[in-house]
Amino acid sequence: MHANEKLINDFYGAFQKGDGDAMAACYHDDATFRDPVFPNLSSTEVKAMWRMFCSGEVEVKVEYSDVSCTESDGRGHWEAHYPFRTTGRPVHNCIDAAFTFKDGKILTHVDTFPFWKWTRMALGAPGLLLGWTPLVRKKVQGLAKKSLDEFIAKQDA
Repeated sequence: MHANEKLINDFYGAFQKGDGDAMAACYHDDATFRDPVFPNLSSTEVKAMWRMFCSGEVEVKVEYSDVSCTESDGRGHWEAHYPFRTTGRPVHNCIDAAFTFKDGKILTHVDTFPFWKWTRMALGAPGLLLGWTPLVRKKVQGLAKKSLDEFIAKQDA
């Protein structure tokens, strides 16, 4: 197994255990992250995001598969099962991940999933009717960023 493949397996293994600190330790100090909900996170923000997701506020069940890595990049698939925090609706999100590496750590991490499908699960009828619109995407992104900023502020206090 390539060292970067071990890194990604350790990363998802830490997620399964709810260990946000171990997940954060997998990232390079210059890391970036993006997905449809968090479109542009810095290293500090992505590390905090995983700590927030593992804080116990919402129970997340994680499964992962198809991890493959080279010296420079990697891929994997993961699935998350959780109740959406604001609606309580069950979500089963299927995500494809792409990584690049530097100095034995994750440098870039891009998660992709169908946003409209996610909004239908998370938001119900409003997501079904409007989840495909840029307005809803911006609103969801703004609320997610606000939650992350508040989490970071609490950690710094």
